[in-house]
Amino acid sequence: MSDIAPLQQEIELIHPPAQFVDQANIAGMAAYRAHCAAAEADYEGFWARHARDCISWHRPFTRTLNEDHAPFYRWFEDGQLNVSYNCLDRNLQLGNADKTAIVFEADDGLVTRITYAQLHAKVCQLANGLRAMGVGKGDRVVIYMPMSIEGIVAMQACARVGAVHSVVFAGFSAKSLRERIIDAGAVAVITADEQVRGGKSLPLKSIVDEALAPGGCEMVRHVVVHRRTGASVPLVAGRDLWLDALMAAQPATCEPEWVGAEHPLFILYTSGSTGKPKGVQHASAGYLLWAALTMKWTFDIKPDDIFWCTADIGWVTGHTYIAYGPLAVGATQIVFEGVPTYPNAGRFWDMVGKHRATIFYTAPTAIRSLIKASDKDPAVHPGRYDLSSLRLLGSVGEPIDPDSWRWYHRNVGNGNCPIVDTFWQTETGGHMISPMPGAMPLQPGSCALPLPGIMAAVVDETGKELPHGQGGILVIKRPWPSMIRTVWGDADRFWRSYFPAELGGNLYLAGDGAVRNDETGYFTITGRIDDVLNVSGHRMGTMEIESVLAAHCDVAEAAVVGKPDDTTGEAVCAFVVLKRTRPQGEEAAQVATALREWVAREISPIAKPKEIRFADNLPKTRSGKVMRRLLRGIAKGEQITQDLSTLEDPAILAQLRDAQ
Repeated sequence: MSDIAPLQQEIELIHPPAQFVDQANIAGMAAYRAHCAAAEADYEGFWARHARDCISWHRPFTRTLNEDHAPFYRWFEDGQLNVSYNCLDRNLQLGNADKTAIVFEADDGLVTRITYAQLHAKVCQLANGLRAMGVGKGDRVVIYMPMSIEGIVAMQACARVGAVHSVVFAGFSAKSLRERIIDAGAVAVITADEQVRGGKSLPLKSIVDEALAPGGCEMVRHVVVHRRTGASVPLVAGRDLWLDALMAAQPATCEPEWVGAEHPLFILYTSGSTGKPKGVQHASAGYLLWAALTMKWTFDIKPDDIFWCTADIGWVTGHTYIAYGPLAVGATQIVFEGVPTYPNAGRFWDMVGKHRATIFYTAPTAIRSLIKASDKDPAVHPGRYDLSSLRLLGSVGEPIDPDSWRWYHRNVGNGNCPIVDTFWQTETGGHMISPMPGAMPLQPGSCALPLPGIMAAVVDETGKELPHGQGGILVIKRPWPSMIRTVWGDADRFWRSYFPAELGGNLYLAGDGAVRNDETGYFTITGRIDDVLNVSGHRMGTMEIESVLAAHCDVAEAAVVGKPDDTTGEAVCAFVVLKRTRPQGEEAAQVATALREWVAREISPIAKPKEIRFADNLPKTRSGKVMRRLLRGIAKGEQITQDLSTLEDPAILAQLRDAQ
């Protein structure tokens, strides 16, 4: 990977406002470097100090890091704690009992506010209910819930009794849900009658019933059902019960289960290169520590902030920056049930103004779709809304292209809000590389520098570190507390996937290509290493081509994949969404020609897409993630056989197949 060709552009640095720097938790580059130097000088001491400061321990730890069985690292292993206690009881002790923990806005706009004391009571009631059902320490519970207060309560209640939760995004099919239930060995499922998104009610309980059909799920003893819409759903006698009835019968206090620091907190399934989902297992103490620290460092969280992460609890972003991180630092957060385009594409901006959000964290796919919407309808442009409460913006999920970054900065942040472009993964548990918003200037398209304590590097195929300016493989050189502990039930897969022998067996393989800027040392993610194209012997990151296409004045969004080519070995195939009506016939050919010449001019003729297909949208999950595997299959002319139940609009696939 050492010859991945980075996109060379003039460096554009945007400095944070002076008033932001003055109040920042990490203020100025000198402060950032001091934190990094402390970690370099005494790595274990650095982490131990923060662990004692951020976590209330039932039994203090005496050993910070155990590397005896690397790469199966163990952190703070002789300490005892409870994650729910740290998110809730700790806040009651710090005087936050009456502080609003969650401002929940339903799909239809109904708003519910809940304080830390009220949230604590609900979690205790459900935790007692779980214990009454026989669910306890080490048991696995699958949560298949809509975005809701109850979903967060379910996660916290599992943590309180020491059960290991596995949240499955409430958009996966019965088959996908069943696979995860079986793999985790779940003894209970918590779900809802239905979910509501974009004005539509969608079934959940019926999907659970289908997933639990005889023949593999007999270990599931209970199904707990939240009444979201009141829809009539059948209950299986002896197995199913209503969530409200279960909680109403229980007291509002519950002694937490004290667990070891390495006790599994959750399993979260993520895509694997084999097509079989990987159960990423995270430990309690290390994960909680990093969730709290990144809230303080990356988001510069303050007691009076109103924090809003737009993710779903079915993904890791919703775990770390909704269910755990904000609560661990006593923040007030917004939780949203719906979608950004209902009842119109101004929904996000309306909510920011209504709830006076100060920190807004969303995905590049959402930003690009809202750029396109505001171009079509000026009435939903963010400039039409009161966004004056915002002081910090964030981006998550994939690299954000420079043009979208600038639009976000200018139109949502009014040029005054730093943007934290965060690089991290399900496996890392929290941010790894991100601007410290009060410490360093921002470069559109770059995630800047590693957080203190994170030793990131760019290496070649042998694990040798490469000089700045030369593209290669992104790795982490030292273990960190919130890292994946193993792949659930498959330790060999964990070892092969993340600590491959080809890199020496001691470097964490992020699976992404990266390059560091010659002058600043900033990291730019060039795309997944399996998304690096080799065209006529030249390697190019797909993200680089996508960024250039997205910078064209007519393009709203683009995704690039490779396809086999008899002449060049691999050809560039681009899927493009325009800011206007999808072109067809001769018009499509003309637009495609113009875009090819644009890419040739901006990067190189070698990078020109051999094929460009237009559609009204890209194939995305309901959470906004582009399903690039589907695009690779379409480019190759393969039959699509995988589960499409999580797609927002499956009809887009037909458009892309036919657009040749």
